[in-house]
Amino acid sequence: MIIYPAIDIKGGKCVRLQQGKAEEETVFGQNPVQIALAWEEQGAEFIHVVDLDGAFEGRSPNLDIIEELTRKVSVPIQVGGGIRSMDRVSKLLEEYGTARVILGTAALEDPKLVEAAVKRYRNRIAVGIDAKKGKAAIKGWVQETDIDAVELGRKMNSIGIETVIYTDIARDGMMAGPNLKETRAMIVGTGLDIIASGGVSSLEDVKNVKGIGAAGVIIGRALYTGAISLADALKV
Repeated sequence: MIIYPAIDIKGGKCVRLQQGKAEEETVFGQNPVQIALAWEEQGAEFIHVVDLDGAFEGRSPNLDIIEELTRKVSVPIQVGGGIRSMDRVSKLLEEYGTARVILGTAALEDPKLVEAAVKRYRNRIAVGIDAKKGKAAIKGWVQETDIDAVELGRKMNSIGIETVIYTDIARDGMMAGPNLKETRAMIVGTGLDIIASGGVSSLEDVKNVKGIGAAGVIIGRALYTGAISLADALKV
């Protein structure tokens, strides 16, 4: 299981939100590049970057930061948030050298984009499935749908996606522990590599996520507040 320190970028700063709400923002650093370099120095094998402005607005003022980050950090970076065109996918993967791009809203609104991206870039394309009570949400989690998250995962599997970042919105940023039941349902029900996200707040949570067979776990607020040290999480 891979530990992914999370860097969420909003207005050029490294922030954490609660339950994806833009108004529930805590700034943890002015320079996302320096923070990424710090996680790398502490042993991170892979870093998870989310462009929150892109996710909320569909356009991004943070691309220069993401480009600098991918150029300066030597460990692989995966990037998500507002990636809704092949041009953006290609820019991130080919120009910037991002290891993996995460498509979220596009998985529901533009499945042909996902199919085309997977055909061209294979396992460098992942899908982010964000859910509340088992139902998918889109556009920075603002818009909820009636689409079953596991069914969406199966559909993504059928078009060639191998990796899904599964986030339980109700737990994200709340330090309340991950939703193991729903995450396990995604793992068993889709046959995909599931990276768990949302609510991880202790080493026990990391052990539990590993125990249900997750391929990875994203840790955000708990690393920034010191509730979990990256070194300890890597040992687990």
